[in-house]
Amino acid sequence: MSETAMKLTADQQAILDGEKGETLAKVMETLVRYGRLFGADSMVPVTSQYNHLVTSFGLKALGPVYELMDKLIAEGAASQQKFSADPRPVDKNVPSSFLQNFVFQNFMYTKQDFYEEQLQKLGLMDEDAFTCACYMDQVGNTPKEGDILSWSESSAVVYANSVLGARCNRNSGIIDLMGSVVGYVPCFGLLTDEGRKASWIVEIRTSKKPEAQLLGSAVGMKVMEDVPYIVGLDQWLGGTLDEGAKTYLKDFGAATASNGAVGLYHVEGITPEAAHQGRELIADGAQTYVIDDAELQRVYDSYPVVWKNKSAKPKLCFMGCPHMSLEQLTTWTQRVEQGLRASGKKKVVIPTVFTAAPAVIRAFEATPYGERLKRTGVVLSYICPLMYMNNPLSGKMPVITSSNKLRTYTTARYYTDDEILDQITKGGN
Repeated sequence: MSETAMKLTADQQAILDGEKGETLAKVMETLVRYGRLFGADSMVPVTSQYNHLVTSFGLKALGPVYELMDKLIAEGAASQQKFSADPRPVDKNVPSSFLQNFVFQNFMYTKQDFYEEQLQKLGLMDEDAFTCACYMDQVGNTPKEGDILSWSESSAVVYANSVLGARCNRNSGIIDLMGSVVGYVPCFGLLTDEGRKASWIVEIRTSKKPEAQLLGSAVGMKVMEDVPYIVGLDQWLGGTLDEGAKTYLKDFGAATASNGAVGLYHVEGITPEAAHQGRELIADGAQTYVIDDAELQRVYDSYPVVWKNKSAKPKLCFMGCPHMSLEQLTTWTQRVEQGLRASGKKKVVIPTVFTAAPAVIRAFEATPYGERLKRTGVVLSYICPLMYMNNPLSGKMPVITSSNKLRTYTTARYYTDDEILDQITKGGN
């Protein structure tokens, strides 16, 4: 396996030739073949300080993944980077029935403890580095502009590419791990200047600030895997990439990535590359998509309600897919308090779970808002809502959310943030 269509460096060729072990040779061979499928003619070094892994969530059925990780550990081929990983799938503090817990523990996530032990041996940043929003300051896995990554979590990839200006393709979890282990990834797509050009111009012409998740859904379903250049959103984000804008774009990007397959977007006047290069990022022949109030309403109305009983009262609300920021937790604490005061209630009327990274939760609980949120009856958890909803018994529940990612992948029903607030503080449909 010494011959390849790619131009490899001496070190890359040595790995491929087996000079660093049979397992690493197989890993490099896989990456080379993967790259060739997408037209890559070279491999480039992974330059980010940390990696982010999405490999299994402790699912019983993913035996080959655990076997690969065991081989890497046995050969001392741990990741060249420390890394974070996607959220834990269960949390005893999240409301669930005896039967739901039985399914979680005995049929679904039976390998979670074993999986976490493997991650520790491979290079987990710390024992609580489990979140889909690893780029939060509190977590500490925030790539720099221009960094080359080997990531797989779709919402994290689109955030890193777009908001941080790093470079990463949308890889599978296994390719992500392999790239981190050998320290190289094939150079194609969003790693190249040409691949980061926008083939869509999205014009925002709404009368008010558009709902982040709804806007992202509209963009994702229209452009699919292409790169959009978004015009007119800067007026609603204040023209700067501050914490509020980052939080908005976190949710916007997650929806573009799950309702479509967007790995990168540019927001005129806001995101790094758009701020530096402006409309030079727009490719010749780019198509235009106009989003106004009517278009957002059309997208909202198109969402199917898959509950067996469409008029059922919600039994659970999930917020935070992707995980909420510190700013969101603070803002939502205030909003819930205000909603409860207006309705004359002391606690939320629907069991409600706010999810965030363990490090973000610790930072939040160290503020006065932590106790204030607790008094409202809202549960704060590190859980992955999607993994909770993958339980067949959870899928039968009438669950509400303002996450378009959770709506897309599960039976959860989408409502806007304002509608969610009304539901959990006042009740009704």
